[in-house]
Formats: sequence, structure tokens, C-alpha cells
Amino acid sequence: MTPLSSSSIERFAALRASFRRLHESGFFIIPNPWDVGTARYLRSLGFKALATTSSGFAMSNGLPDADWAVPRDAMLGHIRSIVTSVDLPVNADFESGYAHSPEDVAANVRLCVATGVAGLSIEDATGDPNRPHYDLSLATERIRAAKEAIGKSGVLLTARAECFLTGHPDPLRESLRRLEAYAVAGADVLYAPGARTRPEIEAIVKVANPLPVNVLVTSSAPLSLPQLEQLGVRRVSTGSALARAAWTGFIAAARGMAREHTMAGLDHITSFDELNSFFRKDRAELAIAEADSTPPAKPLG
Repeated sequence: MTPLSSSSIERFAALRASFRRLHESGFFIIPNPWDVGTARYLRSLGFKALATTSSGFAMSNGLPDADWAVPRDAMLGHIRSIVTSVDLPVNADFESGYAHSPEDVAANVRLCVATGVAGLSIEDATGDPNRPHYDLSLATERIRAAKEAIGKSGVLLTARAECFLTGHPDPLRESLRRLEAYAVAGADVLYAPGARTRPEIEAIVKVANPLPVNVLVTSSAPLSLPQLEQLGVRRVSTGSALARAAWTGFIAAARGMAREHTMAGLDHITSFDELNSFFRKDRAELAIAEADSTPPAKPLG
């Protein structure tokens, strides 16, 4: 692995400190781009941090969002591409750590930290439908190992309880039990994707206190963003929702052409000029920023 330059080390440290401050108070949205273009556009809208989406990236590569369908090194490359494309903190969706044992999770977490992320999440789902969750003792050891691997880097660790997404018969009760254990194991942020109702989220925020809670918001959410803020939620992410919003327009237009021989699905699309102008301007601003950050050459002799 290529050693980081001193400027990169300083940059990552500043972004990690900024990300940590975001979690200390208030409320913020962390949207999930699935490629460099969408990351740059979200940056232009003023979001304070971004997060990768494993499912959005997988589907853009013709793969399902199955456990480790995207190889570890490909995922690390994707995470690195998002990190290096924006001057914002990036949280990595690192699935279940691409390993089962705590020791291997730790090794992979160190690789993820080296991409420059400001945060990363580890799930407790196994990918095995017969045993969808790691036993609590092992799941807790995996979080503890991830925290130790992060060390003093400043990266925030989000521990995810996947009970709502895996069909657990009592998802709230089991999520609370797991999140409480993950907090003791060293997690910095707690997250139970799929929790949607007021009682569910109130219970999660209560058991997490004083740690911040992330909530996944997608379509037809029963609670508004102001309501989530009032409940004490600190961070809201979109998961694959933005990627699926893009897929929705694509599918509607493509199906119209294929099945109805109509181009109506293209009637209200963003113009070429708007997108091209955005990326032309964005690229020019990026070039200026890179030039300003380049140290002057040392004089010869």
C-alpha cells in the first residue's frame, strides 16, 4: 500500500474531526451517492457529509446487493474514488466487514480506514438466510475488533443491527439488545435500518443515549425530517434511495420505448446543457482548488 503524503494525512484528519463534530449536536442529512458524478453534484448542494451505498454501487455494476457480491477490493476502490472526489467527510458502507471472524474484520477495517474515510459502518447480518445474524457474542466481538482496528485514526464507527431488514420476528426488541451491546463494544454511532415508526425510533434513541443515532429514510416515510429531529435523531441517510430514484426514471423511459414505442419518458429529463454546464464549471472550480493546494516548487540549486 502506498504511504500517505503528509498533506493527505492532514486532510483526512481535518475531515474526520469535522465529521465527529457533526455528530456532537444538531441534525444533518447524509445522502448516498453511487459514483463520482453524483458525489460532486451532492457536494454542490451544500451537504456537509456523504456516505457510500453498497447497493447503489452494486446495481450500477450489474450486481445484486448480496453479501460481498462486490469483491472487497472493488468496494475499497469505489470508496476511495468517492473520498478523493470531494472535500467532504465520507462514511463508508462497508457491509459486514467482508469477513466473519473478528480478526479478519479488523484487517479489512484497516484497509477501509486507509482509503481516507471519515466513518464506516459494520453490519451484523451474515448473508445466510438460515442464520441471518451473527450470534450476539460474535457480533459484539466484531464491533470491538473494528473499533480497535480504527485505533486513533479518528474514524467514526457505526454499528448496524439488521433485524428489521432480515425478517426477525421481534426486530425492535432484538435491535435494542444488540445496539446496547455494540455501544459497550465501542461503537460511535448506532443504526437499525428499517426502523420507521415513532415508537421504534424513540426506543432506539433512548437506548443509544448519549450516542448519536442514524435513521434510514426512503419513500413513504411515516415521519418527516423535523419530526425525526424532534425525536433526537442525529443523522439521516438515504441508502440506495437516490440511486433507485435515478433507476426509476431510466426504467420508465426504457420500458416506454420497448413496450409502447413512445419517447414520452424523455419529455421532462434534465437537459444536456444543464448537466454539461454543471460539470464544466465544477471541473474548473476543482482545478483551481487543486492548484491552490499544491505547494510551491522548491527553487533549484
